[in-house]
Amino acid sequence: MAAERERTVAVVGATGAVGEVLFRVLEERGFPAGEVRALASERSVGRRVRFAGRELEVREAVPEAFDGVDFAFFAATGSLSKDLAPEVARRGGVAIDKSSTWRLDHEVPLVVPEVNPAALEKHRGIVSCPNCTTIGFVMALEPLHRAAGVRSVVVTTLQAVSGAGKPGVEELEAQVEGLARGEAPEPATFAAPIAYNAVPLCEKFLDNGYSSEELKLLNETRKIMEMPELDVAMTCVRVPVPVGHSATMLVETERGLTPEAAREALAAFPGVEVVDDPGRDVFPTPMQVEGRDEVLVGRIRRDLGSDRLWLWQVSDNLRKGAATNAVQIAEEMIRRGLK
Repeated sequence: MAAERERTVAVVGATGAVGEVLFRVLEERGFPAGEVRALASERSVGRRVRFAGRELEVREAVPEAFDGVDFAFFAATGSLSKDLAPEVARRGGVAIDKSSTWRLDHEVPLVVPEVNPAALEKHRGIVSCPNCTTIGFVMALEPLHRAAGVRSVVVTTLQAVSGAGKPGVEELEAQVEGLARGEAPEPATFAAPIAYNAVPLCEKFLDNGYSSEELKLLNETRKIMEMPELDVAMTCVRVPVPVGHSATMLVETERGLTPEAAREALAAFPGVEVVDDPGRDVFPTPMQVEGRDEVLVGRIRRDLGSDRLWLWQVSDNLRKGAATNAVQIAEEMIRRGLK
């Protein structure tokens, strides 16, 4: 992308699943990164990561590591971003955080650039990147809202194991291999065996019976779309898929919206691709979306008992659901002259 000058960039959580994809996305999109710093917690110091054909040595993420940094991408634990994101802001940089730490803070913009880029104008040195499930969800919801006004949504998500980071992927692989040897799976990252199974719990249950992931989906969607009363009923399920979060959505709109009009609105929205031809068994799947930045939408049809619409949405949770969205935030800030 065109830019007036190169920026100094830091990636915190450089050795994690999202950190690795962040380096790839920065390179693929031609982000104007001059100096790039690979940072992580103390246990990863000294390891090496690859970026733009060269190796970067991982340094410890401490306040002094952000001196002179323009953008610091946080793809690490919430405790790191809680402690260090304010240090980035204090030093004149912008922290773009992928953890849940700052998402519902009233002083911190929660941004999907295609949906609410103007929120960046109010930043104070920290910008929050939504949950990987929320991003795909609002990308499919916003075009319908602009076309006909969204009144309510019922959503069930089917979330890939990489949403729990490398431990989630490793647990699925180990259980599949163990079952092939006749061994009983032993869950650690997830609350039940994930191989050949579906687990209706992402993260942890709260006292009200909902999971913390489900509450993220509700509250983040309301903040991003600036609809504090939006009615969202949600269930989040972990499935044995390496990459690619899916969601089935039942959407009620304020004004009538035909499936044909919904397809047109979705197809015209930046970053969304309609993959929907029932006559030829064409629909999006997680396998199709892996490695892509577009949010794919299909199975668009009218509910048999109402004027509501059903649709099916899939997105790569490591790219648009995390790394790509964060880089797009930085690109939009540069475009707006905010950094």
